[in-house]
Amino acid sequence: MYRLPSRSILVLSGPDTLALLERTVTHTVADWAEGEARYGALLTPQGKIIADYIAHRTAEGVQIDVHADAAEDLLKRLKMFRLRSAVEIVRDETLVSAAGAEGAPDPRGAALPRRSVVEADAATETFPGWDLLAMEAGVPEWGRDYRAAEVFPTDINMDLMGGIDYKKGCFVGQEVASRMKRKGLIRKRTVRVRGGALAADAEVRAGAGLIGQVTSAEGGEGLALIRTDRFAKAMQAAEAVSVNEAAAEIETAPWLAAELKALMEAADE
Repeated sequence: MYRLPSRSILVLSGPDTLALLERTVTHTVADWAEGEARYGALLTPQGKIIADYIAHRTAEGVQIDVHADAAEDLLKRLKMFRLRSAVEIVRDETLVSAAGAEGAPDPRGAALPRRSVVEADAATETFPGWDLLAMEAGVPEWGRDYRAAEVFPTDINMDLMGGIDYKKGCFVGQEVASRMKRKGLIRKRTVRVRGGALAADAEVRAGAGLIGQVTSAEGGEGLALIRTDRFAKAMQAAEAVSVNEAAAEIETAPWLAAELKALMEAADE
């Protein structure tokens, strides 16, 4: 097992742990088996992500694996929402986030290694090449591609990765998230991009028009947050995609191809 850098572990325990998460965060807590990992987030009331995380169900409660820079804010907010519920919430510095052949499947995608929470001395080596691996899997991450209150869940494809349960009871930011889902034809998505001149924060252009921005890049691989409606128009006009004036390619995964087709059909109506 390898330690993942820049992660912290919050430990929730007590009889009201699941009830607290059910009414505050995006993922479901129903039928959550011990050892299973789930992907979720705490949102602002306006529907933007404060912190997303991987949560592990344990015999005692839940362990939340979150970016270290987001951990303290998430801890404070969960304690605030706790009210009088019987839940203890602590940041446990003796535990670390680990990835490898053991643990639970990463709920964000099969291309990523399994995830677990282990004692610090059980995973002393850092996972080699984690950022590139996540980019190649098309998975954006807090701290690398976005930070607190910058993006909506659909901007980073949380809905495609099982991170939002639109059918569960109320959670913070649910009204905005549900409204965006009902309206359909989502306008922003994170996509894989390849090119020889990729750099974080660089503009992604199609022809002379701006369609998005690179959020992370390494070795010709990267992720970008794009306006899918603008990309759809560029595809119809056969405009070439570029980053830093060099040719680039946006991977049109099946889900993206379907959304682009819907946008094109809506524009033709």
